[in-house]
Amino acid sequence: CGICGGDNTACRVISGVFKHSLTNLGYHKIVEIPEGATKINITEMSKSNNYLALRSRSGRAIINGNWAIDRPGRYEGGGTMFVYKRPNEISSTAGESFLADGPTNEILDVYMIHQQPNPGIHYEYIIPGPNTISSQVPLHRRPGEPFNGQLDVTETVNYEEEDLHQEASSHPRQPGMSQPARFPSQVPDNQVPVGQPPRRSREHNWKQIGTTECSATCGKGAQYPIFRCVHRNTHEEAADSSCDINSKPTPEEEPCNLFPCPAFWDLGEWSECSKSCGLGMQHRQVLCRQVYANRSLTVQLHRCQHLEKPERTSTCQLKICSEWQIRTEWTSCSVPCGVGQRTRDVKCVSNLGDVVNDEECNMKLRPNDIENCDMGPCAKSWFLTEWSDRCSAECGSGIRTRSVVCMTNHISSLPLEGCGHNRPTESTPCDNGPCLGKVEWFAGSWTQCSIECGSGSQQREVICIRKTENQFEMLNPHECAFLQRPPSQQTCYLKPCGAKWFSTEWSACSKSCEGGFRIREVRCLSDDMSPSTKCDPQLKPAEKESCNTQDCMPEIDENCKDNYYNCNVVVQARLCVYTYYKTACCVSCSRVANRQSGFLGRR
Repeated sequence: CGICGGDNTACRVISGVFKHSLTNLGYHKIVEIPEGATKINITEMSKSNNYLALRSRSGRAIINGNWAIDRPGRYEGGGTMFVYKRPNEISSTAGESFLADGPTNEILDVYMIHQQPNPGIHYEYIIPGPNTISSQVPLHRRPGEPFNGQLDVTETVNYEEEDLHQEASSHPRQPGMSQPARFPSQVPDNQVPVGQPPRRSREHNWKQIGTTECSATCGKGAQYPIFRCVHRNTHEEAADSSCDINSKPTPEEEPCNLFPCPAFWDLGEWSECSKSCGLGMQHRQVLCRQVYANRSLTVQLHRCQHLEKPERTSTCQLKICSEWQIRTEWTSCSVPCGVGQRTRDVKCVSNLGDVVNDEECNMKLRPNDIENCDMGPCAKSWFLTEWSDRCSAECGSGIRTRSVVCMTNHISSLPLEGCGHNRPTESTPCDNGPCLGKVEWFAGSWTQCSIECGSGSQQREVICIRKTENQFEMLNPHECAFLQRPPSQQTCYLKPCGAKWFSTEWSACSKSCEGGFRIREVRCLSDDMSPSTKCDPQLKPAEKESCNTQDCMPEIDENCKDNYYNCNVVVQARLCVYTYYKTACCVSCSRVANRQSGFLGRR
């Protein structure tokens, strides 16, 4: 509060934000600063093409008055010094501001020169009184009522004089800021111009004569002001060329018909019919919707209660279904007696009379086109084949045969329940004459199979004989050479042997004496000689064994002998490596050589 040692009870802070949406271009009053205010801060909340303005109640313009834009700097007014700031950086987003320490000695009015939507103006100052932070417009105050000398509505007055339509650009914006475009014919109601702007020689100016038709009859549309060139005194319209085309205001969009449109039922497309023929069902979506700001929104159903709700479901029929038709009567039974079958022709026919696929008719309702038929029990009798042409014996007594079977007789109408026990004979005797002097091969019985399992062989004796009346005579085989000789040997197979161990022959021994070894390969094979794993491991033959375990005996050479009595000294001195000593002491050196070779072999 500016009192040394005080307790902040001698003043109070007044602050607020001016956020009114403005439609008309020009000066609009934001707030008034009372006499005695200190720590004044008026700040635009973000950069815009609007300008802040300040004037005293005496009518003196302090900053940006009389349609002229001042440069940023220090300006004296109301008994204090105001610092006017306008950031000029292109990348800056900060808006304009007025700052002053105060106190003021008169009431000051803050205005905004409106050219585009208001981003919001924050104001704050301190006045003597209780230390409370209060809003400029308390909740209990009605709109239009003053509070601390403030008004929450903008005050604008229209002037028709030509000099209020002039552009003031004696102080252009800094680089990066756009110039104020045009000023409408609106100034504060208590504006007192410092000086008259220069008059123009033109007798015509631009005037708004109305607005375009609203783009929507409800739900928030848009319209634009219409400007015409008129005579400044008679207000009669003139050609656009009579006015300064550069000073023609730019029409800005204005909202209109903000009231919401009536709710309506939004009907979706019908779904496909649930059946391809006959009576089916189809569905659609029914929503209650309302249009606002060119957008169709889904709302609660009760908003459409004043309207009759359309049906969500409906019956449908794409076509009359095809039907089954019986085209023929039943045929005769397939058998003259017993149980048989009979058929008839059943077709699927469309409503146009055409025969179509069975799938187009209801298969559950399809009439039967085949059924069993019982023609009563059939009579039975014996059926016989002819006797065989060949006698079973080429000579002597034999038989001829025929087949006998009991079957139903579709031709006979004999009331027989069965064929009875009088079965006809199936064989009859025959005789091709005596068997005298005839030769033939005689085969004996087969011997037993050569092995108990797997593939083996068996034999039999085949001899040439001559058959007489009561006996047989064995002949030389060449007597029967003109006849085909029966086989005397054949393969036999009693049962599978399963897997067995097979081995190769032993290899040669690795040494001729003093213990060598020999090896063979052992495999488990099945009956078809393929490798198997089913052999008994305990019965597996050995794959390696010792051989030639006898000691090695040196060959006796009659010419090999010791020529000296002290050959043992030659051996001890290891002189046997020399040919002379090896020959002179042949026996001793040979014995040592055999002993060393045996030692190396054991290693």
